[in-house]
Amino acid sequence: MSTESAGAPPLLEVEGLTKSFGKVSAIEGISMSVRAGEVMCVLGDNGAGKSTLIKTLSGVHPPDSGRMIISGQEVRLKSPRDARSHGIATVYQDLAMVPMLSIVRNFFMGAEPMKGFGPFRRFDLQAADTVVRAELEKMGIHVRDTSEPVGTLSGGERQSIAIARAVYFGARVLILDEPTSALGVKQAGIVLRYVAQARARGCGVILVTHNPHHAWLIGDRFTILNRGRSQGTFSKDQITREELIQRMAGGRELDELTHELGELVREDPRRAASHE
Repeated sequence: MSTESAGAPPLLEVEGLTKSFGKVSAIEGISMSVRAGEVMCVLGDNGAGKSTLIKTLSGVHPPDSGRMIISGQEVRLKSPRDARSHGIATVYQDLAMVPMLSIVRNFFMGAEPMKGFGPFRRFDLQAADTVVRAELEKMGIHVRDTSEPVGTLSGGERQSIAIARAVYFGARVLILDEPTSALGVKQAGIVLRYVAQARARGCGVILVTHNPHHAWLIGDRFTILNRGRSQGTFSKDQITREELIQRMAGGRELDELTHELGELVREDPRRAASHE
């Protein structure tokens, strides 16, 4: 983070955020923040509350209690549209893209530049193409033809275009929902490079993931969730990757499982022999 962004209020901050569905508490007392030019990683296993947190931050679910503060002003988001108007953009795993449509059509879906008047208004393909090429170039993304269907691209390339689209349309806070979960090593690396590009352009990035290795590569700070509660927020100089994995896995539960599996091996001579 730059000195300037470190002294400014966080782009997004939540205090004591709680959300329940009936008698089930999905998240309870979550506090965290993200600043400009920072990647905040939110980690947790399945059922940790990551999805509920994402939807609460993006205006899908109103919180039952807690405060949300955007650039120093407390707000209560009423919808995803409201969140976008405050500069919060969320890129979900499904990317909200139409595979058969072109890159340029997907990039401007719902916000197409038009030319002409009245019944003669039509999509300004030339202007859109110019913008898309320029924006992708800023992110270091090179495409041969913006008329190429999105469905022909790799998962990493589609994620990258979704990130570039969000930044172009004014995202100050970019929430990424498991962007590398279905990708191989090389494609995941491509996405992480574009996350770094978004950070370099001054976005505050909230990277939600269950992969501590990817988080460690790109993250500046880490908030760990377990069963809907925060296990703490740590900067990179406060925690090692091994400690991050240990806390994310539940610490004591992981130790108990390791001990239990060790006992099983010792009790079964054939299993022990196979390990030898």
